[in-house]
Amino acid sequence: MPYMLSAITRLTVTAFALAVLSIPIAAFAAGPAGASAEEAPFLLENDKAMTTMMDEMSIKPTGDVDHDFVAMMVPHHQGAIDMAQAELRYGHNEQLRRIAQEIVVEQQQEIIAMRLALGQPLPLPAPAPDQQRGPDSNPASASPMSHNNMQMNIRKEP
Repeated sequence: MPYMLSAITRLTVTAFALAVLSIPIAAFAAGPAGASAEEAPFLLENDKAMTTMMDEMSIKPTGDVDHDFVAMMVPHHQGAIDMAQAELRYGHNEQLRRIAQEIVVEQQQEIIAMRLALGQPLPLPAPAPDQQRGPDSNPASASPMSHNNMQMNIRKEP
C-alpha cells in the first residue's frame, strides 16, 4: 500500500482534475460560437472519445502498480487513437492526417507492448472503423483487382 493515497486525498485529486479538465472539454465539445456544420461531427466524435477515455481511466487501485498503470494507460492510448481517427475522417491538412496515422499505429503498438509485458491477452485484430465493410460484402469480390481476379501476363522475350 505504499503508493495508495488515502480515500479523501484520491477523491480531492480526482475532483480537482475533473473540475479543471471539464471546463476545456465542455467548451471544446460545444465548439466555438462560429463552428460550422461541417465541423460538428468531428467535435461530437472527439468529445465522445475524450469522455470515454476519462471515464475508463478512472480505476480502482488494485495494489499492483504495474497493473494499475496499464489499466489507466490503455484507455489513454485508445483515446488518442479515437481522436486521431476523427482527424482522419474529417481533417483536410495532409501533414496532420499523416501525423494522425502515425498516432494510430504507435498507440496501438504501445497498447500491445503494455499488455504483453503483463501477460494479458491481446485484443482481436479488427479493421479501423473507416475500413469496416458491410455484412453482405465479400472482400474477394470487392474490387476487380482482388487476388481472385488478378491475371499475370508473363511473356518471355525471344
